[in-house]
Amino acid sequence: MVESVRAWEPGVPLVREVLHATFEEHAYPMHTHDAWTVLLVDDGAVDYHLDRRGHRTEPGTLTILPPHVAHDGRSAERGTSFTKRALYLDGDWLPDALAGPTALRPALRAPRASRLAVGIHEALRSPGDETAAEHGVLMLGDVVRGELDRTAPEHLRDAPLARRLRDLLDDHLPATVTVAEAGRLLHAHPGHLTRVFVQTYGIPPHQYVTGRRVDRARRLLVRGESAAAAATAAGFHDQSHMTRHFRRVLGATPGAFARP
Repeated sequence: MVESVRAWEPGVPLVREVLHATFEEHAYPMHTHDAWTVLLVDDGAVDYHLDRRGHRTEPGTLTILPPHVAHDGRSAERGTSFTKRALYLDGDWLPDALAGPTALRPALRAPRASRLAVGIHEALRSPGDETAAEHGVLMLGDVVRGELDRTAPEHLRDAPLARRLRDLLDDHLPATVTVAEAGRLLHAHPGHLTRVFVQTYGIPPHQYVTGRRVDRARRLLVRGESAAAAATAAGFHDQSHMTRHFRRVLGATPGAFARP
């Protein structure tokens, strides 16, 4: 199995995390992020579902994944590896209204956008070039907005009840909120609550929570927190519980994200 993961927090405005990785056998399960993901595939190809639609990304294509929209991912060819570079950018990098159009059309075959993304990664690898990386992130946002603005929806894609449940789960992430408890707080039947959440986000509430906990723990590890502290802060039962979900979701152990 080919596996190589490097992740770090670069200290650049709007950039939460940078990830460079190579995988062969790992398949990402359906999960979400609360950040915009800008994905470059340098070698191989990746098949993925975003908002329950199938897509493929390969070298030459820049992929933008919006926050809170479920996606998965795997090598497009069985037995072959893929190498990727990803930027996780703050939620306000792009307007909320562009989440819908991005979910419909995540692949940007705009050479300028790809060049900007490559330039950002090159700047992030060079200490002292943080300002160049920040400028690239802002310029990339302008290019993406230009590509997507004309297809922006006139209404928000979130169902109001599903959004309220998502906010409740986010606000109580280290704790465990059952769907029954959420139903009482939101004055909705648990079955209906689960159904509308899946219809809106393409993922059940418990799987959403697990993905968000993995996200939080990963960021804490990148910042230098210990595995034990990250597991507790993210809401995992213990380190072994966290490790199990890291392997399933990210295809790597927490140690791959710990600061050297």
